[in-house]
Amino acid sequence: MDKILEGLVSSSHPLPLKRVIVRKVVESAEHWLDGAQCEAMFDLTTRLILEGRDPFQRQVGHQVLEAYARYHRPEFESFFNKTFVLGLLQQGYHSLDRKDVAILDYIHNGLKLIMSCPSVLDLFSLLQVEVLRMVCERPEPQLCARLSDLLTDFVQCIPKGKLSVTFCQQLVRTIGHFQCVSTQEKELREYVSQVTKVSNLLQNIWKAEPATLLPSLQEVFASISSTDASFEPSVALASLVQHIPLQMITVLIRSLTTDPNVKDASMTQALCRMIDWLSWPLAQHVDTWVIALLKGLAAVQKFTILIDVTLLKIELVFNRLWFPLVRPGALAVLSHMLLSFQHSPEAFHLIVPHVVNLVHSFKSDGLPSSTAFLVQVTELIHCMMYHYSGFPDLYEPILEAIKDFPKPSEEKMKLILSQSAWTSQSNSLASCLSRLSGKSETGKTGLINLGNTCYMNSVIQALFMATDFRRQVLSLNLNGCNSLMKKLQHLFAFLAHTQREAYAPRIFFEASRPPWFTPRSQQDCSEYLRFLLDRLHEEEKIVKVQSSHKSSESLGCNETSLQEVASKADVLTETSCTSDGEKTLIEKMFGGKLRTHICCLNCRSTSQKVEAFTDLSLAFCPSSSLENLSFQDPASSPSTRDGGLMQASVPRSSEETVLYNPVTAAFVCDSVVNERIGSPPDEFHYMENTSVPNESNKILTNKDVPQKPGGETTPSVTDLLNYFLAPEILTGDNQYYCENCASLQNAEKTMQITEEPEYLILTLLRFSYDQKYHVRRKILDNVSLPLVLELPVKRTTSFSSLSESWSVDVDFTDINENLAKKLKPSGTEEGCCPKLVPYLLSSIVVHSGISSESGHYYSYARNITGTESSYQMCHQSETLALTSSPSHLLGRNSPSVIIEKDVENKEMSKEWFLFNDSRVTFTSFQSVQKITSRFPKDTAYVLLYKKQNSTNGLSGNNPTSGLWVNGDPPLQKELMDAITKDNKLYLQEQELNARARALQAASVSCSFRPNGFDDNDPPGSCGPTGGGGGGGFNTVGRLVF
Repeated sequence: MDKILEGLVSSSHPLPLKRVIVRKVVESAEHWLDGAQCEAMFDLTTRLILEGRDPFQRQVGHQVLEAYARYHRPEFESFFNKTFVLGLLQQGYHSLDRKDVAILDYIHNGLKLIMSCPSVLDLFSLLQVEVLRMVCERPEPQLCARLSDLLTDFVQCIPKGKLSVTFCQQLVRTIGHFQCVSTQEKELREYVSQVTKVSNLLQNIWKAEPATLLPSLQEVFASISSTDASFEPSVALASLVQHIPLQMITVLIRSLTTDPNVKDASMTQALCRMIDWLSWPLAQHVDTWVIALLKGLAAVQKFTILIDVTLLKIELVFNRLWFPLVRPGALAVLSHMLLSFQHSPEAFHLIVPHVVNLVHSFKSDGLPSSTAFLVQVTELIHCMMYHYSGFPDLYEPILEAIKDFPKPSEEKMKLILSQSAWTSQSNSLASCLSRLSGKSETGKTGLINLGNTCYMNSVIQALFMATDFRRQVLSLNLNGCNSLMKKLQHLFAFLAHTQREAYAPRIFFEASRPPWFTPRSQQDCSEYLRFLLDRLHEEEKIVKVQSSHKSSESLGCNETSLQEVASKADVLTETSCTSDGEKTLIEKMFGGKLRTHICCLNCRSTSQKVEAFTDLSLAFCPSSSLENLSFQDPASSPSTRDGGLMQASVPRSSEETVLYNPVTAAFVCDSVVNERIGSPPDEFHYMENTSVPNESNKILTNKDVPQKPGGETTPSVTDLLNYFLAPEILTGDNQYYCENCASLQNAEKTMQITEEPEYLILTLLRFSYDQKYHVRRKILDNVSLPLVLELPVKRTTSFSSLSESWSVDVDFTDINENLAKKLKPSGTEEGCCPKLVPYLLSSIVVHSGISSESGHYYSYARNITGTESSYQMCHQSETLALTSSPSHLLGRNSPSVIIEKDVENKEMSKEWFLFNDSRVTFTSFQSVQKITSRFPKDTAYVLLYKKQNSTNGLSGNNPTSGLWVNGDPPLQKELMDAITKDNKLYLQEQELNARARALQAASVSCSFRPNGFDDNDPPGSCGPTGGGGGGGFNTVGRLVF
């Protein structure tokens, strides 16, 4: 029969005839044959299967072999033995190489035919050895796929025990050697299918024998981390990622990133190759593992690797966005790489040239999937342009391309950036390791305490959070200048863009510290603020003089030039009224004007002067808290009530200059308290005086203030401002010298604000001098802080310096009439009524302690610009109670009740920040309001209010334009380069520290104080005494922070 079959398949008969005869041969297999005939038939069919010239011969071989093996199983079992199979695997078949896939297919089919025979067990044992040998020989993808098919069907052939681990490791190495040289789609699909079969085999083995998984993954990492230039592992290894349980991700990544045996070069190679895996079409979770490894490296602060890999691979990842199959994973990795690379714009700028083409391409195809993809891309691009503003030439084409897509809010962009940074505290992997020293979740930067410099830190943070002022400082062109303003610009730029958790302002501190301030000792933050603003103002004024005289010398700002032109600047100040265009930045931002009017009660003659101010010092109203102060500060005479106020750092436009006196900067003038007219603690009275006929002698009251438990009222900032502006009778030792009478006379003094500042600085005079004990005591009274304050400003046309464009609100009826009468000095007629200018609370500097010589400063602040929502201020704010009665106030409800509801219902989460030296945390306005009631030694000291709905017109730059992407002006190249350099240095420092900690991890443990504070420890606390202001006589402990 074998001869007939052999002649038939090699004959030239028609194919249909051959098929009929073959069918007869197959049917004859049911008949009995002796052993020799069966062996001859098995040998022929094997030859046809393995060496058939055409598919027909191979098909006939398979059909006949299966039929005869089924009916003559013992004979086939004898033919298909260990020796025969071993010969096929090790020597091949005749001319057929042993690595030919046909041999493996033949063995696969043979095993199926003798599956029920006892001898199959011997074959399984043989194949367990042989398949391991074959895998070690690095078979091609096709052969390895056929081997995988065999082992999937016959798991008994898979090596067992220790050999199973070796087999998996060798199979991983084999996959690492796979290559596909063809670019044809058919061949590529076949290649992917072959790789998938092999990876599925590994998955089955890992499930059956979990002990093989970890050694396999170690082998994967060994392959991709190899630095051998002659070997490039295959991207096909990506097919294994989808089979690794995601539950292992944290353990594996931590093990990899903390293994001291893994060198940086190997880790860099591994990460680069994992990123290359993004091009593998069918692999799942590759992006998850890549991002996990990026986060793991950030958690152990190996920033050098992250920087190198990001710059090397960012363009490749971006190019993967063009391919639909791998686009989602590529976008996830791209987003993480860009958002975490926050120390420099270098990575983002590598892909910027390609963004416009990508956007236009996806917009043109109009597919819903493309539109959804572009929404994600544009959000990412907006975040990066927000973080790295200052490159309009690069960004304007992008902004034009993505203008039709939604732009995320500034808060959302801040949140995304803060959570994505390498130093982010929200990093889940970082929580398993040592605590990172990176920016807090607020995205704000703290200031390092350089030794009792909290007074400076709190003031600087308050100024930095004054958004309009910060933007103006950052927009100044100060190249080549070494002024204090240049140093402030440098400090603001670092606070905005550094990656550090806290910045050390050493250079600025040395440049801005008043000469009489002893280093490393506690100082008055209000005094420091006045000195700082004065210095900044004087420097700019001198530069203006230099420019106007076109000096032949350089326009640098060194100390010599300051001295040379100081006298010229003084002359300029005294001889000209400063117009708005000629004002310095400090004048524009913080400068206001106050008019003092004194009327002699004997001859009715009057005198007045207008003085500039940068802050108002508000004394406390008469109360029981001051009864123990029997002596006034010797340096604070009654006549210095207005002089004490004029501790300002701006030029005077009046005929008289008031000098800055740092010694008396924060003292309460007790004589002022004693000389006030009528001083019940709960109401302020303007008493009738028969010698001063005035139709407006009415009572000033303020009953809408919170009640203390004992029935006492808590004064508000409004009350203190009312008290400051209330008319005063100068009598007794405080009599006024009238030139007309040529003698001391009783007089009435009235002060009116005639020009309001953009930012209103209010200092609460909490420190008074106790002559008995020769110390400055602190007034610990709580003061309620209104979110919205309305400042009465009375502009008149009698002064050339006043704005001609000021309009009088004619809707005010009897209220403004009463206000005008209240503020009008006797015997004078004014042309207009006061206008209430609304201000929003921007920041509060808090002093913690019981003495001005000790304690601690910290500040609360929020971002406010001139266009913030007004909270419907006329109806929801606490107003200045200068009217005859609260019931007259437009018939509204109690302002204090409304403002409390407003705070409770409207306050946005994470709007307020607490700046406590190096620590910055989120807080709320409720916390600000309750700080003194919770911690009695912590009291508001300096307040910053921002004028509402104002347009200062200081710059032509539009914050909403493409030039100011994030609202702040673009940084000059010099500043950006300095920040980028420092950010890289910081990352290197963190990496070195992390490596040092890793070496000492076994013997050293560190505990860190968490951010924020609880109800038992005030934010100003530096120890158990809470705020450093108490604690007995432990003076040293109270002074050192």
